[in-house]
Amino acid sequence: MYGRKAYQLVKEFTNSESGQLTGFNDDLFAQVIEDCKEHVLKLQSLLRKMQEEGSDNQTTKNADHFGALMHHLALVRNKRCLMAYVYNRAEVVQNLGWTIDLVLPLEIEEKLSISEKEYFKSHSKTLKSYMSDLDIDLAVDMVPPKDPYIKVRVLEEIGNVVLSDQSANLTRYAILFLRRTDAEQYISQGKMEELTG
Repeated sequence: MYGRKAYQLVKEFTNSESGQLTGFNDDLFAQVIEDCKEHVLKLQSLLRKMQEEGSDNQTTKNADHFGALMHHLALVRNKRCLMAYVYNRAEVVQNLGWTIDLVLPLEIEEKLSISEKEYFKSHSKTLKSYMSDLDIDLAVDMVPPKDPYIKVRVLEEIGNVVLSDQSANLTRYAILFLRRTDAEQYISQGKMEELTG
């Protein structure tokens, strides 16, 4: 059945957890591309045959016409499935650029194709460059805060630091009220946790 492999490729992505990646399926991806090549060859052969016979594509509806139509539609479907697979994976990789620095953890990196790794590096560098040009960290508050100050508990010994509006001694297990922008970097590093309630 035409399009089965392409369907499996898209289904593989949709069955994975939202925002998570499974390993790039090089084998199935290559099989779908081979299917596309076969459809192109068969389509060209049928179109050449119809042209040699002098049949008019608009008025003559024979087996060759419908065969060419089937190969064309299968080719279009396979291409759409390939594009959906690549596009949705690229969105996840792009979102990683907002949460992870320039170096990917090994467990994520081994799931990416070579082109996805290059895309991540390029996107991350562009994002970092843009933020440094603006002199602002756009990844700090992904959700607008209700209050600029939050209550945090220090999980690891950090020591004396100068924050935007005060200097503080961030000793282990200390509970403090800090500006969200000051605490966010330590929270993302796992050195602090926000206390709610």
